[in-house]
Amino acid sequence: MTHRRIPKRRAVMAGAGAAGLIAAAVLLPRANASQAQPEAPSGAAAGAAAGKANAASAAAVVRGLAQQLGDAFAGSYYDAAKQQVVVNVAGNDSNANERVKKAGAVPRAVRNSAAELRSAAHTLARTATIPGTAWAVDPRTNRIVVSADRTVKGAQWTRLEKAVRALGADTARIQKSAGQFKAFSEGGDAIFGGGARCSLGFNVTTQDGNPGFITAGHCGVAAKKWSLSANGAPAATVQKATFPGNGDFSLLTYDDAATQAPSAVDTGQGKLVQITGAADASVGERVLRMGSTTGLHDGKVTGLDATVNYPEGTVTGLIQTDVCAEPGDSGGSLFTADGGAVGLTSGGSGNCKAGGETFFQPVTTALAAVGATIGAGGQGSGGSGGDGGAGDTGGMGDAGASGGADASGGADGSGQPGKGVISMEPAPGYGRQ
Repeated sequence: MTHRRIPKRRAVMAGAGAAGLIAAAVLLPRANASQAQPEAPSGAAAGAAAGKANAASAAAVVRGLAQQLGDAFAGSYYDAAKQQVVVNVAGNDSNANERVKKAGAVPRAVRNSAAELRSAAHTLARTATIPGTAWAVDPRTNRIVVSADRTVKGAQWTRLEKAVRALGADTARIQKSAGQFKAFSEGGDAIFGGGARCSLGFNVTTQDGNPGFITAGHCGVAAKKWSLSANGAPAATVQKATFPGNGDFSLLTYDDAATQAPSAVDTGQGKLVQITGAADASVGERVLRMGSTTGLHDGKVTGLDATVNYPEGTVTGLIQTDVCAEPGDSGGSLFTADGGAVGLTSGGSGNCKAGGETFFQPVTTALAAVGATIGAGGQGSGGSGGDGGAGDTGGMGDAGASGGADASGGADGSGQPGKGVISMEPAPGYGRQ
């Protein structure tokens, strides 16, 4: 039996500042209003106690501290400028501060505990579940940031303002978004089903050893069978899809069990990034995404465990970022420069001119829910490679001497399609669901 390869498609690059960056396909929007940025912890003691960290190590540090600190843990964020993990500590627990310092992070005293912020979010769910609204905890301000899109007005806006005001200014604040929150059903690394167009997120191995991929759940509920080219024969079948509800993700398996689907993303211009495993997001870390509508863009994670109230229903447990995107990028991949698979596009508002809020399904929770693994490292975090050659894990190497991301050559420089490499192509006119 001959091995089936995922076809190569033309990559679309956009954004002058994005040239040379690594990214993959996903679609969500980004925030118009800037969030207040409190001053980072200062003082010789804090600086001496904190070691240098990167976003991947930050996630590992935080997981351990969250368990150790218990009720004193009130969230964390990554200070990229200082390469430090800042951990919010509620109450007057000197032992908690020492534990944070011992772990190489910077303790920061805050008013609201994680439990208090969770309680406030539950209150919003009861009193302000209005289509066009979203909220997430911002650990930098130790408050819940509530966003309302352009459809929220009149009595609904009054209701939302009342709910936020009842929580208190020290607990929550509200901001307006110019666009409209929606789940986008076209774009990115093109897959086609039922008249819809979505993006392939990441290739995975299912628990029974078969090749497959994960993408947005709102794509999975739109059609059962999906092809890898416009008007092409079905190539993958939906096995599980969640949307709306506790996430926005779906698992598809390739109909040909011999399909070669390694963990690599073609980012165009002859560049590849190896995806070595799933990675938890950290507030403040830099992330990358690429889509067929808007090309390559980067930004930062601004919130975790976000709730979004789409017209189709409420989705919980999402990642919020300030990475721009537009309809046509949906369902693809959000990842880090060192090869960590972070998110799948869910939806949001805005565009790449004005910005907007962006929400992504965490890859780690999606994999756990569908029982699949990703990359050489399974469900672990991404690699720590740099801008290395094509063989460097997590690196940004050449995809081939004469190949590249156009129709004239394959990703391996042979003129043939690359082995399971994810790539992008312009939307061929398919409409959104």
